[in-house]
Formats: sequence, structure tokens, C-alpha cells
Amino acid sequence: MSESVQRPVVLDIDSSVGPLPDGLVLPLAEWQEAIRFGCSLATMRRFRALLDEQLPERHGTVFTGSGDFHHLSWPLIARLKPATSIQVVVLDNHPDNMRFPFGVHCGSWVRRVAALPFVDHVHVLGITSHDIGAGHAWENYLTPLLRGKLTYWSMGVDTDWSRRLGIARAFRGFDTPDALVDGFVEQQRTQTLPTYLTIDKDAFAPEVARTNWDQGRLQLAHALALIGSLRQGLAGSDINGEVSHYRYKAWWKRKLSAMDEQPEIDTAQLASWQAQQHALNLELLEAIGARSG
Repeated sequence: MSESVQRPVVLDIDSSVGPLPDGLVLPLAEWQEAIRFGCSLATMRRFRALLDEQLPERHGTVFTGSGDFHHLSWPLIARLKPATSIQVVVLDNHPDNMRFPFGVHCGSWVRRVAALPFVDHVHVLGITSHDIGAGHAWENYLTPLLRGKLTYWSMGVDTDWSRRLGIARAFRGFDTPDALVDGFVEQQRTQTLPTYLTIDKDAFAPEVARTNWDQGRLQLAHALALIGSLRQGLAGSDINGEVSHYRYKAWWKRKLSAMDEQPEIDTAQLASWQAQQHALNLELLEAIGARSG
């Protein structure tokens, strides 16, 4: 069931991922406009078919580029054929469980993963975004929270609204990253299922890795401790949150991106930010390899 030591894979859509040791690179730049930020379900089905054709049956961590592509975790997880149930652990500054009426996008995919029959539970760790605060409560898909399939692990966000709806058990709030990590590590001591791990680097503080989304508070040491707590091995893994610059051709993507207040990329800093990202990727890849062997 564990993801044995295999070649990492780069879905090279936005040219943001640096060279990885023994990495397999799939050139997919022609998909950028179609799937970046969000896409229709029909487009996602076509992309899933492409993954089935081009990905080897066994592979290591998949790098998908910018956090604008985090919804690609859904087809990567859906194509698994696990012999048992799995848990999905998501490191992210956002819940990625928000309403999106036009198909699926980088902030709405978690509820689809939670609905997969072999997924026992989804944990989203590192949230500091007010997407889970009272002002945005109505935007969250409630079904996975009500059914006990999804838990938010957050810092510094007032989530008292969850008590009024009877779903407070799905919300774990902490004051510091250390406390959050300690709470999750303790929870994992009784975990008996393997894990699919997906990391969006916007969960990290900006000094660890600059991304094109608002960012959280995790340090590298926190991520390493979280990865180390996954004692039952990995069913698979992916990493996103690279920094890249792109202007959408579709007006609706430009509009929705602006509504989400995505910060502008400083092109003068892009090379140094990508170098910082690359160094972090190598650290994460080594830690994941220790859990996968």
C-alpha cells in the first residue's frame, strides 16, 4: 500500500518546478489556460484520462506547480486503487472546501475527495484563512463536515458558528503552529490507515516559501513533524504552491482571481522566490521518501 521509492513526477503546466533528482517531467503547458484556477467537470475528466495514459502505474510524489492547480489532487487521489481505506492529509492555508458552481477549482476540490468511497477522512491542517470564519461560513460545503468526513485544523480563526450548526467536532482551533502540530501528532498515534499527503506551500510562512496566495504560519520543522507522524506509510503524495506568473485569457477567471484577492507576483523577485521554493521541495521530498520506503 505504501508509496515505494519511485521517481517524482512533474506535471509541467506552468514551468515553475525546478529539476528534481531522477524526476519524470510531463510537458503539459497546453493545459494551463484550461485548468488553471478552475475548470468544468468535463475538462477535468479529460485531464484525468490524460493522467491515466501518461503516469506510470507506480510513481513518487507528483509536483503540480502553482497552488492554482491544487484541484489536480482530486484526480490523482481518485485514480488510486487502495486495498484498504485511506486518510487524506492536506497542508494548506485554506479549507479548499468552498462553493464553486462552475465545476471544480483550487478552492473547492476537498469535498469531492471526501466523497470518494475509499477515503475515510480528510484533515486540512494549517488554516489561517478567514474562509472558515463566520463571514464565509455559508460558502463552505457542509456535507463532509456534517458527516464527520472532514476536519479543519486552524490557527487564530473564530469558528464559533460551527457550534450553532452542531459541527464543532469538525473544527480544531489552536493558538500556535506548535500546538496544532502537537495536537495532530497525538491524534495520529491511534491512526491505523495509510495516508495520501498533499501539500500546498501557502500553508508556510512567507519566509519559508513565497506563493501567489495569502499565507499561513507553518515552518519547515512543523511540516517535517507532521509528515513524520504518518506512521502507516503513504498511499501517494503531491506538492503544489510554486510561484508563477500567468494572465488568464478567460474573463471569468480574471474576475474570480481578482475577487479572491490573489496578490500580484513581483516579476523582479520571481527567480529568487522559485529558488527558495526549489530548496524547500528537496527538503519535503526527502521527508516524504522516509515515510514511503
